[in-house]
Amino acid sequence: MVAYHLELALHGLRRSRALTVLMIVAVGLGIGTCMTTLTVLHAVSENPLPGRSGSIYLPRLDPREGSSMEARARLPSQVTWVDGTNLLRAGRARQQALMLGGEVPIEPAASRGDPFIASARYTSQGFFDLFGVPFRYGRGWGATEDTARARVVVIDEVLNDRLFQGTDSVGRTIRLGGVDMRVVGVLRSWHPVPHFYDLNTGSFASGEDVYLPLTTARALNLPRSGGMECWSKGSTSEALMETADCTWLQFWVRLDGSADVAAYQRFLDGYVAEQVRAGRYPADRPARLTGLMDYLVERHVVPGDLRLQVWLAFGFLTVCLVNTLGLMLAKCLRRGGEIGVRRALGATRGDVLRYVQTENFVLVSIGIALGMVLAYAINLLLMYQYELPRLPASYLPLGAGCLWLLGQATVLAPALRAAAVSPVEATRD
Repeated sequence: MVAYHLELALHGLRRSRALTVLMIVAVGLGIGTCMTTLTVLHAVSENPLPGRSGSIYLPRLDPREGSSMEARARLPSQVTWVDGTNLLRAGRARQQALMLGGEVPIEPAASRGDPFIASARYTSQGFFDLFGVPFRYGRGWGATEDTARARVVVIDEVLNDRLFQGTDSVGRTIRLGGVDMRVVGVLRSWHPVPHFYDLNTGSFASGEDVYLPLTTARALNLPRSGGMECWSKGSTSEALMETADCTWLQFWVRLDGSADVAAYQRFLDGYVAEQVRAGRYPADRPARLTGLMDYLVERHVVPGDLRLQVWLAFGFLTVCLVNTLGLMLAKCLRRGGEIGVRRALGATRGDVLRYVQTENFVLVSIGIALGMVLAYAINLLLMYQYELPRLPASYLPLGAGCLWLLGQATVLAPALRAAAVSPVEATRD
């Protein structure tokens, strides 16, 4: 019986090909739009450090002079060189890292292509343990290399594939910024979304290609990137940056539990009081610890208009389904005579209901397939262009199941109306 109804449904769809194509395209576009916007929302609002984000904090200090009440309500998310190095040396957190973004020229061996620019992260040695960055080969550098301004580098696996064909490159040398650097580690793929640890380079910036000690980058005067805020006599001159009244570095810490958070907050309060006495800070500047996820909310990393776009996408899908409902109703009314003949030949109301529902199931299934292909293709484009994550596998079966149920519910009214037609009334003409 199922095969019979399926055969009738396919025959009915082939008889009205233009109408069938129109309904399939409407359903497919609605589904593709919804799945795409949901994928983008999922990508930008997901936890960038699952299982770890609850312990990651951003210490906030405000050494600015004469800032307005509005500015003072928004504490800087970066630190000066003096404050960053002071906090780093104090070592009051279980794990911590001081960092800065940059770009460096890479000079491959003569047989491996032309020089190119790579994105870089200049950081202290705690970066990799702090954020749980996975290694493919080797390790990060240690405090000794930081102090010695060692010429060591960690590269990501994409750059390793490009320069060393994916082999273990630990101990080998790359030429970076005109200087030979020894590779001590190769990372596995690691591109947290959002790019939480330095939103100044872009909330959804791609991950860095190379990582090297911050002290080494400063000694070699490597190009830096990112935001900066200066006040008083702050200067953007590279030679004066380490003493300038400017916030331009990021400092993150790991604090496990409320006791650690309270202890570090007391340390920050004491540090600020000390800086006030030294004349570096105004007297009315608080210190604050901001958790990673709270920081993303504060910075509006998930734009409000994106949530609006998701609602608009669902509205578009609703319109598509309503249009499909109207077309299906018109189709059922137009075929009233045919349905009446089938009733006269012995088809029950249940048979008619199953026939209409089967036809709609086939139509919606093709529309869902089209929408899923469209959503997957757009997802691949977004992955390539913006390094957004792959569409979660659970979205496909879950979305398909919900849409099948919704599609069947949508066509229930036309199906019931068609099933209610009596043979005498339908064949009267």
